[in-house]
Amino acid sequence: MKRISVAQPKLAGNERNYVLDCLDTNWISSNGKYITAFEQKFAEFCGVRHAIAANNGTTALHLALVAMGLQPDDEVIVPTVTYIATANAVRYCFAKPVLVDVCADTMNIDPAAIEAKITPKTRGIIPVHLYGHPADMDAINEIAARHGLWVLEDAAEAHGAEVRGRRVGGLGTCATFSFFGNKIVTTGEGGMITTNDDELAAKLRLFRGQGMDPQRRYWFPVIGYNYRMTNIQAAIGLAQMENVDNALAERERLAGWYNEALAGLEGKIVLPVKKDWAKEVYWMYNIFLREGDGERRDAVMRHLDEQGIETRPVFYPMHVMPPYLEPSTYPVADEWSQRGINLPTHQDLTREDVNRIADSLAAALA
Repeated sequence: MKRISVAQPKLAGNERNYVLDCLDTNWISSNGKYITAFEQKFAEFCGVRHAIAANNGTTALHLALVAMGLQPDDEVIVPTVTYIATANAVRYCFAKPVLVDVCADTMNIDPAAIEAKITPKTRGIIPVHLYGHPADMDAINEIAARHGLWVLEDAAEAHGAEVRGRRVGGLGTCATFSFFGNKIVTTGEGGMITTNDDELAAKLRLFRGQGMDPQRRYWFPVIGYNYRMTNIQAAIGLAQMENVDNALAERERLAGWYNEALAGLEGKIVLPVKKDWAKEVYWMYNIFLREGDGERRDAVMRHLDEQGIETRPVFYPMHVMPPYLEPSTYPVADEWSQRGINLPTHQDLTREDVNRIADSLAAALA
């Protein structure tokens, strides 16, 4: 029986040709034509003026926070349900991530819960477009504007997602993306920061390259970081961007298959919610058990694993993690994160695979 992986990349375009070109021309490090081409292509995709490549999504977050001037003891609003890199990047700056509960339907940060967490130390908000469904950026930006805060979109999982017809990546002060091997667009490891702010873009490029003055080689006016992407990574990324429209269409089709195959189980599970103002890109297709707790969820996942189907739990909330542990005042996150399962979501899945997953899930819930 074929094992179905929860995620895997699809390398079906010019990835091999472009990587071999890097090898043949000896442009394998952090200089080369593919870096510029990839940045330009991604900026066009997001509808922004600037895209600055980084070596992974976490360093992209850290770079953005440094360039925006985050200081020790500053505070940043972060959803409690996210991948831990979101909170960690704030801590890298010796600042404090202030956690906020999420919406039960999308698991994104709840705009209604943000304002109560703002203090005189608050400098910004990091909405996370979790699993490919965008956060309500209009509501978040309105709050930020009233309080003089910057907004950093964590779009690591949401390449191509839209809010009221506008793509994520250009909806805040800046945005960061991940190109890890399981993402919609991958470079193996890699990241990107996007922005329409010319001054911020210049700072991002300065800090990314060890802080070397672009007008004076080997002169370092600031303490910087080696967060550069290689030409080989960018070559893969450029090839991925040439097929990104197909990738998004294939994931939309996969979600449709899941919706049909799982329709008979809606008394026992909750299918993904798609807001009428949002375009979701289904980095992961999530379901939630209508009843039960983490033990029940884990038992369902074990059954699927025994049937050769890999799954993942929805992210644990930050407030239960040892580095960020605090008394629970996050009822939505506590309840729904225990019930969530990431089903296999990638472009090589067939309708037969989806039907097999649905049948196995039905048996696990019987």
